[in-house]
Amino acid sequence: MNEFKNVYFLGIGGIGMSAIARYFIHEGYAVAGYDRAATPLTRELEREGALVHYEDDPELIPESMRSPEDTLVVLTPAIPADHREWAWLREGGFMIEKRSEMLGVLSKGKLTMAVAGTHGKTTTSTLAAWLNHAAAHEGNAFLGGISRNFNSNLILGEGRRLVVEADEYDRSFLRLHPDIAVITAVDADHLDIYGTVEAVVEAFEQFASQIESGGALILKRGVDLKFDDTKRKLYRYSCDDGGDFHAENIRLMEGGHYLYDIVLPDGRIEDCELGILGKVHIENSVAAVAMLWCAAVAENKPFDKEAVRGALRSFEGVKRRMEVYVNTPEQVYIDDYAHHPEELRATIESLRGIFPDRKILAVFQPHLYTRTQDLAPEFAEALSLADEVLLVPIYPARELPIEGVCSEMIGRMLTVEWSMVEREELAARLETMPTDVVVTFGAGNIDVCCNAVAEVIRKKCSEK
Repeated sequence: MNEFKNVYFLGIGGIGMSAIARYFIHEGYAVAGYDRAATPLTRELEREGALVHYEDDPELIPESMRSPEDTLVVLTPAIPADHREWAWLREGGFMIEKRSEMLGVLSKGKLTMAVAGTHGKTTTSTLAAWLNHAAAHEGNAFLGGISRNFNSNLILGEGRRLVVEADEYDRSFLRLHPDIAVITAVDADHLDIYGTVEAVVEAFEQFASQIESGGALILKRGVDLKFDDTKRKLYRYSCDDGGDFHAENIRLMEGGHYLYDIVLPDGRIEDCELGILGKVHIENSVAAVAMLWCAAVAENKPFDKEAVRGALRSFEGVKRRMEVYVNTPEQVYIDDYAHHPEELRATIESLRGIFPDRKILAVFQPHLYTRTQDLAPEFAEALSLADEVLLVPIYPARELPIEGVCSEMIGRMLTVEWSMVEREELAARLETMPTDVVVTFGAGNIDVCCNAVAEVIRKKCSEK
């Protein structure tokens, strides 16, 4: 990297890309990039010193970054093949690294702790990073969400530990060779890339095979993968279904938080309390604690149970992961990034556990036409666990429309009352509806509605 002084990002506003961009800004490189729309992330990058533009035009690449001799290019796989700037940079002979390749470069020489899985990886990796910081007082991280404790997706600290979110999209995680890895789930997803569920499983098996000799795989109990454990240690974890790491004595407390014990291979941590809502996150906390325990073993360092207990209690979660805006006896509003059927199921079931006698209204913006086409029955089954559903039109992201594929595909399979609403009209619609527990779901741009929705729900509280 020493031969470059500039780094140019195609897709700089992506959650993973922006973390790497922040790293290079911190290291003193000149950073610039393209994204298709301004967002809170891109505006924050601009405040930190990056030059960002929002039109696909090679002429907008800064003059100081138009030489391949001193400028490295980092590319997100979401950039389309016909992107004009990408073509100009290719033809100009620039070194172009995919985001996943850059993560592989930056993880060299580190004790890499990677979290993979078709859901649950962002909360688990963010919690592992917080445990490193608050309990072990060291560690760095490139995260796939904004940690509320750090207000960032980049964490820089002392020591060799590096937590990364290992993304399966475009087989990106196969660029990593971690020392410790968690696999949270292996479900049908990204079938536009993989084609079959069997291909998804094979990719996760290859990822597991790339764990360094002497390292460890922490695998969710019930996930079946071929794994050679002669050179690497295999551990199993679960919420309360046994395994080397699991929770016991789970108690729901007032306000929706849980108290529980975490069982370790060599003991237990009693009376853990996670700082965020939801039983689903107990399982994530078990996986994160398992990573910290394995890191302590690998480095022959102490594992401080009391410090871990305190760090779990002070964990504030990840923005858009069961993020609580309103929580009163009259009204509740929560926003969640869930965009896969199993994620929707886990969150709705968690809300049922917290609010057992209340009416849950789920608002869902599907993400991608291909995912909707492939998983419409599964989405309908999961959403039918709510009492009522509002569907928002599909967020296309990188895709062009597919004839006949729309949110109504899911609606027609629902077994509960449902209707459509335009994203821009969501707050106004909720104002006219009776509400109790409202949860918005989606990985697109439904989050721009959150403040307006929260204002409507708070107003209903004050009127009662």
